[in-house]
Amino acid sequence: MKIFLDTGDVESIKRANDTGLLDGVTTNPTHIAKTGRKFQDIVKEICGIVSGPVSVEAVAETCDDLIREAEKAARIAPNVAVKIPMTVDGLKAVPALEEKGIKCNVTMVFSSTQSYLAMKAGATFVSIVISRLDAVCNEGDILISDAVTIKRNFGFSSEVLAGSMKTQNHVLSCLRAGVDIVTIPESLFFQMYKHPLTDVGLSQFAKDWESVPR
Repeated sequence: MKIFLDTGDVESIKRANDTGLLDGVTTNPTHIAKTGRKFQDIVKEICGIVSGPVSVEAVAETCDDLIREAEKAARIAPNVAVKIPMTVDGLKAVPALEEKGIKCNVTMVFSSTQSYLAMKAGATFVSIVISRLDAVCNEGDILISDAVTIKRNFGFSSEVLAGSMKTQNHVLSCLRAGVDIVTIPESLFFQMYKHPLTDVGLSQFAKDWESVPR
């Protein structure tokens, strides 16, 4: 399972990328706005840090406008992927963009049938936003499991992306389901390294080492 950082914070991306375990980045207009920087400048810098895909949002409604915005974003760097909304016009734009070599990340997917349609349209990534489902008492783990099953049943090539993870239990559900990618904040990324028993064990080893003759 690949790990993408969900942020627009360049320093966060650098710290995670330095571990060698980061596979890509997802952004959105909210993340970009927080930086206070120009869209093209921040995206270009992020794309220079990570070698994997960097998803940026195409903010438009009609198919033609989405294609224009996506083409403009894709010119920033070769590893840009473009977030396309889960709408009729969005899914009309997907095959046209994929045919041009522009990777599409269909976002705001909240049902199994939506995930099926996004895969059928040929999207490179299909993004299911888990935290938003949890907020309205829907079971996100069932949806991601369904999406993986749909992919396998029909031989789709889209990667199932579980977005906006908030807890390690979210990540664990994705590992069990066989999800292709999770997107997580920096805090959760580094929390995954931690366990109290690891700290206790290492502390004991360090203490015992002091008593070993050298």
